[in-house]
Amino acid sequence: MTTTTARPALIDGFGRTVTYLRVSVTDRCDLRCVYCMAEKMVFLPKAEVLTLEELDRISSAFISLGVRKLRLTGGEPLVRKGFMSLVESLSRHLKSGALDELTLTTNGTRLAELAADLARLGVQRVNVSMDTLKPDLFRTLTRGGDLAKVITGIEAAQAAGIAVKINAVALAQDNAAEIPQLIQWAHGRGLDMTLIETMPLGEVEADRTDQFLSLEQVRRELSSYWTLTDLPLNTGGPARYVRVEETGGRLGLITPLSHNFCEACNRVRLTCTGTLHTCLGREDASDLRAVLRAGADDEDLIEAIRHAVDAKPQGHDFQIARGEAPATRRHMSTTGG
Repeated sequence: MTTTTARPALIDGFGRTVTYLRVSVTDRCDLRCVYCMAEKMVFLPKAEVLTLEELDRISSAFISLGVRKLRLTGGEPLVRKGFMSLVESLSRHLKSGALDELTLTTNGTRLAELAADLARLGVQRVNVSMDTLKPDLFRTLTRGGDLAKVITGIEAAQAAGIAVKINAVALAQDNAAEIPQLIQWAHGRGLDMTLIETMPLGEVEADRTDQFLSLEQVRRELSSYWTLTDLPLNTGGPARYVRVEETGGRLGLITPLSHNFCEACNRVRLTCTGTLHTCLGREDASDLRAVLRAGADDEDLIEAIRHAVDAKPQGHDFQIARGEAPATRRHMSTTGG
């Protein structure tokens, strides 16, 4: 198994040091959010998906190259069979001090049953995707999801001592008017909140131009009745943070279209098939599964990772316009966000 012996830092061709790895452990999900995936998805056969041991080996290789933050995603990570054993194995890097943070992004449907174990294994923060407080709208946006189950999961995570951040995609036709209420609800429960612009990833039934809502516009509207103070906070992700003085809570804004965040990008993404994407908005890809299954030793794997990161593009080409093809063919659920 890959060790975490310190090696020279992982630096791309533009001088940015990669310290953050997002790992999709499955393309499967128990919800079907309208902006994330098609209603009738065809999921990957098991043989194409990395085993838990392969996921651990690649993650550990990145940690040996200076990655300090590891986020497990999906699809929905908590539906992956054996997921908790992967978390337990990776938690050794927290104990050794090689990893600063092991966290995950989840839809929250299984948090109630797993929160205590996640906390025991060293997970201190989770992001929960939740776009509305209206049960009927939640059911529509997720194609059948139960909002009450998600809220119960959030409460269980908090009770276990896990800090929860709510992620909401800003949707012009669905939750635009509800955004202030969502922020107040989250802040009233001690939760951070992040708003995300809809991203042109993968073919879905809806036309995203109908749903795109600029967060620059949202910020102007919020500033008309709240005091927003910019914060120098950097959690290793693309969000820019403000404090809402009236609620006392933090609000993050992820604006890949109205204001990109490429200049300080420190992250790469591994899909559940072992494909390494160094940019969310490009079709760049390096096949680490093929490297592993060809019998690579640790140094071969390290070399493949360095080669891929060295080619990381300077920035994405996100744009959103009626009739335009998405920035990439792969769905958000495949990439892992």
